[in-house]
Amino acid sequence: MSAVVSPIREPLITGSKTYHDITEDICAPTERAPGLAWTIAMALAVGGLATFAFSVFWTVYFGIGTWDLNRTIGWGWDITNFVWWIGIGHAGTLISAILLLFRQKWRTGVNRAAEAMTIFAVICAGQFPLIHMGRIWLAFFIFPYPNTRGPLWVNFNSPLLWDVFAISTYFTVSLLFWYTGLVPDFATLRDRSTGMRRKVYNFLSFGWTGSAKHWQRFESLSLILAGLATPLVLSVHTIVSFDFATSIIPGWHTTIFPPYFVAGAIFSGFAMVLTLMLIARKVLKLEDYITIEHIESMNKVILLTGSIVGTAYLTELFISWYSGYIYEQFAFFNRALGPYWWSYFGMMACNVLSPQIFWFKSMRRNIFVTFFMSIFINIGMWFERFVIIATTLARDYLPSSWSYYVPTWVEIGIFVGSLGLFFVLFLLFTRVAPVVAIAEVKSILKSSGDQYRGKNAVPHHHHAHDDHGHH
Repeated sequence: MSAVVSPIREPLITGSKTYHDITEDICAPTERAPGLAWTIAMALAVGGLATFAFSVFWTVYFGIGTWDLNRTIGWGWDITNFVWWIGIGHAGTLISAILLLFRQKWRTGVNRAAEAMTIFAVICAGQFPLIHMGRIWLAFFIFPYPNTRGPLWVNFNSPLLWDVFAISTYFTVSLLFWYTGLVPDFATLRDRSTGMRRKVYNFLSFGWTGSAKHWQRFESLSLILAGLATPLVLSVHTIVSFDFATSIIPGWHTTIFPPYFVAGAIFSGFAMVLTLMLIARKVLKLEDYITIEHIESMNKVILLTGSIVGTAYLTELFISWYSGYIYEQFAFFNRALGPYWWSYFGMMACNVLSPQIFWFKSMRRNIFVTFFMSIFINIGMWFERFVIIATTLARDYLPSSWSYYVPTWVEIGIFVGSLGLFFVLFLLFTRVAPVVAIAEVKSILKSSGDQYRGKNAVPHHHHAHDDHGHH
């Protein structure tokens, strides 16, 4: 062992980088021609997007009858997918806002991609309630505005309307938060490019110069937006859970839904961030910025939220037994041992049992295990939404109306296609913007430099352009 004193914590940036190296490494994917892996992924994603467009056209042209919904099961894959996508969109704002307020430095490697993921996931989620309306051209009915149709206002008592407010607010704040963080990086890209590309980045960077005043405003705005976004992390999925919890259907009418949905959303969101970041890290050669340390920290959050979700499942089972309410007991008996038993046990295996592997440090730091688990967890969280919706509706109070729901090719096409839409947006994002926040990574290097190398790092307010000779 050498005599160098190692830091107490492992460094969040490896490979002894200089500021210039950081700019070069992170800007490279946006400046060089797309590689073979990116091109193949984009081709697959565009295929998915085409499937989505065709399936939606089919639904709108022929009507909701093309889905296998009926009087008993009025919600199927559409609302399952809606809740699943909103859940995935949860981790971005949590990583950005709450971890920023708690001054968690490990967020910087993953926050940019997580915020982008949030926005694209909410865009995907927003499609499903609109398609589910059947008459998509009447979508403007969901917005409360003074109209010429007399007293025909939206129903403010409906949780579905609260969804509209919650999700549109969430989307707006997330978009502002994401874009604010991108401004200094767009300026860096502007200074490295020429011609039309330079003009575009100049427009996107709002004339950023990296002056002390700009940094001061940038940091104030980031904190204000983090403060606004933090309650939204809790409120959005709470309100989505009210779609179920405020009904009087046994199996839905439970007070545990809001905290349980929020924990589940963070759980699935972090899993999706890991899926994307592990691929991006390899393909874009960002191993020095998205380190094993980042992956381990995220796996700890997954372990915590997975345990909360498991506790919620067991609480539901206990309360249905303890209540002595026969219909509630039947709803849960039917979930576990009815015709959809496979989805219930799939949910339990993926969400409760499998994350427990992360109690072991070697597993938390294993990239293959983490990647496999991240996909496994999102499959489990999709099952969870399906279990809540389909198993509860399939068997109501009248045995004569019981039915078994199987999605048609149109519903499957819309879901697979929504993944295509998501990946098209995410892949385009990796081409036009740095996947890791350059300015924030440099500030980490500065603080670790102050800590371990003595106070010889460059002043914080000039780190966006330190290698262009501007300052």
